Amino acid sequence: MYRTKTCGELRISDCGSTVTLAGWVQRSRKMGGMTFVDLRDRYGITQIVFNEEYDAELCARANHLGREYVIQIVGKVSERESKNKNLPTGEIEIIAEKLTVLNESLTPPFTIEENSDGGDDIRMKYRYLDLRRSNVRENIELRHRMTMEVRRYLDSKGFLEIETPMLIGSTPEGARDFVVPSRMNPGQFYALPQSPQTLKQLLMVAGMDRYFQIVKCFRDEDLRADRQPEFTQIDCEMSFVQQEDVIQLFEGMAKHLFRELRGVEIEGDFPRIAWADAMRLYGSDKPDTRFGMEFVELMDVLKGTGEFSVFNDAAYIGGICAKGQAVYTRKQIDQLTDFVKRPQIGAKGMVYARVQEDGSVKSSVDKFYTPEVLENLKNAMGAEAGDLILILSGDDIMKTRKQLCELRLEMGSRMGLRDKNKFSLLWVVDFPMFEWSEEEGRLMAMHHPFTHPKTEDIPLLDTDPAAVRADAYDMVCNGVEVGGGSIRIYDQALQARMFEILGFTPEKAQEQFGFLMNAFKYGAPPHGGLAYGLDRWVSLFAGLDSIRDCIAFPKNNSGRDVMLDAPGSIDQKQLDELCLSLNLPTE
Repeated sequence: MYRTKTCGELRISDCGSTVTLAGWVQRSRKMGGMTFVDLRDRYGITQIVFNEEYDAELCARANHLGREYVIQIVGKVSERESKNKNLPTGEIEIIAEKLTVLNESLTPPFTIEENSDGGDDIRMKYRYLDLRRSNVRENIELRHRMTMEVRRYLDSKGFLEIETPMLIGSTPEGARDFVVPSRMNPGQFYALPQSPQTLKQLLMVAGMDRYFQIVKCFRDEDLRADRQPEFTQIDCEMSFVQQEDVIQLFEGMAKHLFRELRGVEIEGDFPRIAWADAMRLYGSDKPDTRFGMEFVELMDVLKGTGEFSVFNDAAYIGGICAKGQAVYTRKQIDQLTDFVKRPQIGAKGMVYARVQEDGSVKSSVDKFYTPEVLENLKNAMGAEAGDLILILSGDDIMKTRKQLCELRLEMGSRMGLRDKNKFSLLWVVDFPMFEWSEEEGRLMAMHHPFTHPKTEDIPLLDTDPAAVRADAYDMVCNGVEVGGGSIRIYDQALQARMFEILGFTPEKAQEQFGFLMNAFKYGAPPHGGLAYGLDRWVSLFAGLDSIRDCIAFPKNNSGRDVMLDAPGSIDQKQLDELCLSLNLPTE
């Protein structure tokens, strides 16, 4: 065998024993007549000692070892003179008796250290080297432990793990599909699933009752820190349940994961907030509630009470109160103004007001308002001496709220209120059933077309569909949507009505979803479910800013795998077999 012990398990109690280790050379250093080599494997690091006095030839060979050489060592465990308290193996070392070089290595393009000198691009190109770094490896190990705990929890609740197909039919709702041409069916295409939504509903019709799957999903959409073209869902569905049943079970799963993986005990039920209130108070359907700084609407205070035309012409005026931040300098205020004016945020400007130590208010719009109006502003904001009030306005209510949301998050970060080791979880409920798409010129499903409307809102489908609320729910942790789901439609007539509102002709609905609607004719049970984003959960638990470092082989922000150089072109022969021709855009 190549090893009798790993590089992370030897302790002072092992002194005197002869062991065989194998791994990679982390670093080596020569000190007088001795050479010290740190040997690394997945489990840890052990110091190896080569001594010229004991074996000059062996020591000479050790002096030629390079970084990342794969070697095997036979030697005796000995107590270290200078112990390293930062290493679990820091009390011992191995006095080398035999060295075998199993494989040499080129000099790596970056250091295989926790704090590497490699940038994102180079690390992604050599991801197999990046994965050797202890902090990246720990993320992958955390991901493994999480999936094991998920399976353990769901199995205890009677769920069956059932695989669904990767090659399915294309669906028109949601993000763009990745499509796969079929050689055996020329001119026709599979799609890679954006989620197993209709398939898990069919499993409920099939009587499986409780299903889950840790499954790859695919969406052809623009990327950001918490998105990848392929990602992993913990996908779940249950029969004979209502919203409360689903929320209670998966709230229990979140508590289980925090307890088992983070050692955090979460007491009591997660708070719940209606979507409309989340947008009003935070400008987001995934609010970060680790800190307050909720929005205050200021239309009654500032619109028409002074000569500032920006406010007088606005459809919305909202502010946040940053406690104790009146000390902000003009330079810092200008930085915040530049922040909200960035193209990706799009505000035209920002108004500020400081509450002085004597309680008076000094603002950037003093000349337009009387002291009485500014006092009313202070009272409306609940501001006190030393506080800073920041105000945005605009002619589009939802757009301005989202801009104010970005400003709130920026201030939360600046004030140190977004601690990655603090977790604030809640449910967002009562989502709108539909949202208007300017691009499509019609109502679109906010979640998906299989979401059940709230029973009391069903009559509004005929009179005011935009006012209908969905029986849907999202779990949010620290401003990240970690999971979402809904109670599903299980009645054929209601599903047909939903397709009609969404602009499907009966023929088109039958073509796209006939398999599901036909299944409903054979006794579909009431059912609902939820899907957690595994990548997002792991990144939150690991304290990461991006999901990439908890995925073994991620794509970059352009959707490319720079290690495999994918996507790439294919041979003309393959195109011919698929009956495809390319019509590429000209430069």
